[in-house]
Amino acid sequence: MPVANAKEMLLEATRKKYSVGAFNVTSLVQMEAVVEAAIQMRSAVIIQTSVTPAKFFKPEVLAAAYRALAQASPYPVCLHLDHCTDPEFCKRCADAGYTNIMIDASLEPFERNVEITKEVADYCHRTGDITVEGELGTVLGVEDNVKVSGGQVALCDPDKAEEFVRRTGIDIFAPAIGTAHGVYKSEPKIDFELFARIAEILNGREIRAPLVIHGGTGLSDEVTRRLVGLGGSKFNVSTELKHVLMDATDGYLAGHLKDYNPGKLDAAVFAATLEAIRRWMDILGSAGQY
Repeated sequence: MPVANAKEMLLEATRKKYSVGAFNVTSLVQMEAVVEAAIQMRSAVIIQTSVTPAKFFKPEVLAAAYRALAQASPYPVCLHLDHCTDPEFCKRCADAGYTNIMIDASLEPFERNVEITKEVADYCHRTGDITVEGELGTVLGVEDNVKVSGGQVALCDPDKAEEFVRRTGIDIFAPAIGTAHGVYKSEPKIDFELFARIAEILNGREIRAPLVIHGGTGLSDEVTRRLVGLGGSKFNVSTELKHVLMDATDGYLAGHLKDYNPGKLDAAVFAATLEAIRRWMDILGSAGQY
């Protein structure tokens, strides 16, 4: 069935050593491009929305559009709420029809993070076939309304990873390993050994919680493929798609300022977004997996 939660597609990706792209969209045009890319590339895909666009469009509207688009795909499509710090909004999105929810309590002390994350996971599992992502450690940078400064950065404690997954009941796990949100100003200091250790702890004998890489924009193809090979089966791309939308809009308007045809502008954004996502699917190894 094309409407899918995240865990069912990520279990397959973890087993086969590829990663499913999770693409943050800020418009329905981009959402349609994500699904079209999945169809063309024969790939599972995750549509992500941050909290701000989810509130602007309304979760119920986005979920309805997602289901209509997903039905056109023969391959699994997930709708994911990214980096939400508010348990009540997480629950609203679950009720509306999102199929994966990220509750981000990573700035809280460990016990409070466990408590908040478990509350959301329990609610989503009771509500329906909805999976939940949690985070341990903090990722540098700004993602929507979540801002982490240099002094707040903390890598995931591998000795706490198994306890966190077990006590919260989450389905997929995002460990902080040195990647960052936004545009990298210098080469990120990614702790590959840490990530490999966490992957072995959680998924070495059996896959308990597929692993998520945040901060995909700006990573080299080599680094991306290395993280995928170590077990990163969900790969988040947000900032790049924002740039694609703005650059495609600017490029079109520069040559068509008096051409008052919004459909042509939408087509330009759609084409640019489609091209970017197809490229990511090739890099992540998800292309042709279905």
